[in-house]
Amino acid sequence: LNHGPGIKNKNMCKGRRTVMGSLFNTYLLLGVFLVCFMPCSRASFCKLRRKFYLNEVHKPGDVLLGGLFEVHFTSVFPELTFSSEGEEPRCKGFDILGFRQAMTMAFAVDEINKNSNLLPNLTLGYTMYDNCGALVIGLSGALSLASGQEEQFPLQEKCLGTLPVLGIVGDPFSTFTIATSNVLGLFRMPIVSYFATCSCLSDRQRFPSFFRTIPSDAFQVRAIIQILKHFDWTWVGLLISDDDYGFHAAQSFQSDLTQSGAGCLAYLQVLPWDGDPNELRKIVHLIKTSTAHVVMAFVHEGQMIPLMEEVVQQNVTGLQWIASEAWIAAAVLQTPRLMPYLGGTLGIAIRRGEMPGLREFLLQIRPDHSNNYENNMVRQYWEFIFQCRFPPPPAGWVEAGGALCTGEEDIETVETEFLDLSNLRAEYNVYKAVYALAYALDDMLQCTPGRGPFSGNSCTTLQTMEPWQLVHYLQTVNFTTSFGDQVSFDENGDALPIYDIMNWLWLPDGRTKVQNVGEVKRSASKGEELTLFEDKIFWSFGEPPRSVCSESCPPGTRMARKKGEPECCFDCIPCSEGKISNKTNSVECTSCPEDFASSPQRDHCVPKKIEFLSYHEPLGICLTSTSLLGTLICAVVLGIFIHHRSTPVVRANNSELSFLILMSLKLCFLCSLLFIGRPRLWTCQLRHAAFGISFVLCVSCILVKTMVVLAVFKASKPGGGASLKWFGAVQQRGTVLLLTCIQAAICVVWIVSASPLPHKNTQYHSDKIVYECVVGSTVGFAVLLGYIGLLAILSFLLAFLARNLPDNFNEAKLITFSMLIFCAVWVAFVPAYVNSPGKYADAVEVFAILASSFGLLVALFGPKCYIILLRPERNTKKAIMGRATSKS
Repeated sequence: LNHGPGIKNKNMCKGRRTVMGSLFNTYLLLGVFLVCFMPCSRASFCKLRRKFYLNEVHKPGDVLLGGLFEVHFTSVFPELTFSSEGEEPRCKGFDILGFRQAMTMAFAVDEINKNSNLLPNLTLGYTMYDNCGALVIGLSGALSLASGQEEQFPLQEKCLGTLPVLGIVGDPFSTFTIATSNVLGLFRMPIVSYFATCSCLSDRQRFPSFFRTIPSDAFQVRAIIQILKHFDWTWVGLLISDDDYGFHAAQSFQSDLTQSGAGCLAYLQVLPWDGDPNELRKIVHLIKTSTAHVVMAFVHEGQMIPLMEEVVQQNVTGLQWIASEAWIAAAVLQTPRLMPYLGGTLGIAIRRGEMPGLREFLLQIRPDHSNNYENNMVRQYWEFIFQCRFPPPPAGWVEAGGALCTGEEDIETVETEFLDLSNLRAEYNVYKAVYALAYALDDMLQCTPGRGPFSGNSCTTLQTMEPWQLVHYLQTVNFTTSFGDQVSFDENGDALPIYDIMNWLWLPDGRTKVQNVGEVKRSASKGEELTLFEDKIFWSFGEPPRSVCSESCPPGTRMARKKGEPECCFDCIPCSEGKISNKTNSVECTSCPEDFASSPQRDHCVPKKIEFLSYHEPLGICLTSTSLLGTLICAVVLGIFIHHRSTPVVRANNSELSFLILMSLKLCFLCSLLFIGRPRLWTCQLRHAAFGISFVLCVSCILVKTMVVLAVFKASKPGGGASLKWFGAVQQRGTVLLLTCIQAAICVVWIVSASPLPHKNTQYHSDKIVYECVVGSTVGFAVLLGYIGLLAILSFLLAFLARNLPDNFNEAKLITFSMLIFCAVWVAFVPAYVNSPGKYADAVEVFAILASSFGLLVALFGPKCYIILLRPERNTKKAIMGRATSKS
């Protein structure tokens, strides 16, 4: 632009740059320098130096909206189109659906102009450009929309005047939109895209004036991950396009997949733009040999075609394809040749909408008969539909062949998807984008002075408005479409996301139907929600496939990751004893509480079996019966001795001690019952004390008896009578009492200093709790046993010395034999007790008590009872003394 003097505000002539990569910097420099650069001269107007020749559709109005659409698939230009001498771009491959999206914008503008409640007294117009599938052309169109295409215009003192366009709807491609937003974002020009999904565009620092009515790839990725989680597909392959759309989708997918723990990638492959057969062959071979049965493809429709050709070539079947929104509705892939491979495809599709009146509007689109090519896109559409041509077109697009077009052809006689409005998705986003700009403008015009959002509570007007001010209103816009969907933008410029979940149904007649089987959306109240109608889903395998690297580890096992492989590849290791896992795919096994053990399946904890020497088990019953039997026998013997207390056998050698021995033996038999039953504090403290005192009482009586026998024999010799005075009845009782009190003192000290306590032992068995009495002090227990052993050894030695004394009934032999049994039992007891775990230690001790008690009972009182009951003729003084005389 050239401008003359009279310019007082030098800032309006400044060009600005931003750092955004070498490619974008190149375009920015070219755009700002060749299009918008204003070298100061002595004119009072700005003049456009060079005009782009772009395919366009234009409608005048009080204010204009801009639009960027892909009406042609490709373009051919040998040199940069910015050059004044270079060739203009030639657009090829008319995209009928892209043109329908552009006409949807025209329809929305027309509908708004007819609405008296929205922008009253103001007529909207539009200027739409075709990007021809080329970044450089799309950026040229964006710069043309921002600066205008007027040859020249006068300058005003304060740069007042209506902007060339208030905002831009488009561009459909993420890469194109990034370039456009990088440039126009410098001037805060509002851009509302209907198809650019790259999650990078949510960066408000980099793209401050960008909005979109399509969910970002970040939400699309999360939606697909929810589908994967729903069907437990944890081992998947990922194919992406070689552009921003694919790379950012892969980045989001890998990040979200790791965070959610939903699965792992078996492979990640980038599809080449040029469809290199060798590269595609390698990729398809990898897909074929992989164990992943689910393949996701974040690619464009044009890249899927050569890929599927190679899939057919290698006959790769048995795969579940997950489609991104870029190709889920691609009719070119829904052919009988490809459906054996793509049947049952699930994918994410843009929300479908309905726009009443759109069909009638599309039927009214006709080329004008003038030689004005302002709306040349309409002419190209007409030539494409009817395969005819108008008079020679201007430079910028490829001529159509065939007959001449009259402009009066009837479009309803032609079968074209242009009028198939059953699946309006991208068009619905265009519709919402136009209305978002209109509502933002309406809110701005309804601003009340003094209550505005800008400095000093001011408002703005169309003449004074700056682009950033419309961005402010666009950020807060909130409305509901005629289809019932709410439209608003979050802090990143993203609309409330909602996707339809589509499924490719292969019908028996060979046709393909793309059916809606659910939706995924995010709401402020419920967050992200997935709704699936599984009964409607068509599976090419008859049922949902399995796609896992390793089968799930059942409860009772834990996952052990395979070395060098993704975390989804693992072995299932059974939990060790005492640990469980009660859910599938547990990372580690958890220990059961102390009183619980793991079940045989290791999937839950069960109470441990409680083990102690019980009265109800066979061993306990036997020992109890034996103890009671011994007690009963002692009672019977005691009764016999009391009944025959006047007989010589009973009276011989102090009958009082015999009665004490019988009483102590009865206590020994009864104290064994304290070792049976569940251990408690009082039984643990009492059992060893009762055992120790009872046996010391018994053994001390036997010791005194033995000493009396020796004293009597010694007194029978000349001069030995004096020794009997030390073994009178009082001395005998005193000795027994003293010896017993020593043991009682040992027990008291033991209980007070380190009392035996009940203890739950879990060391013997992992699945049992052994209730036992711990002795508290091993020294105390050893002293108790040692004291009994000392008395028993003394008794044995003294009795052994007196075994051959001349007497018809020499009790020393019986004492010797009884002490021999007693010592043998308790010597054998020590190793048996130490090596017996749990209740068997108590059983060994009870057995030792019973065995030694029966040994004493039988050895000491068996012969006497035999004489008393069976040989009464020998129970006389004469019989006893007679033998003694004959021996002398």
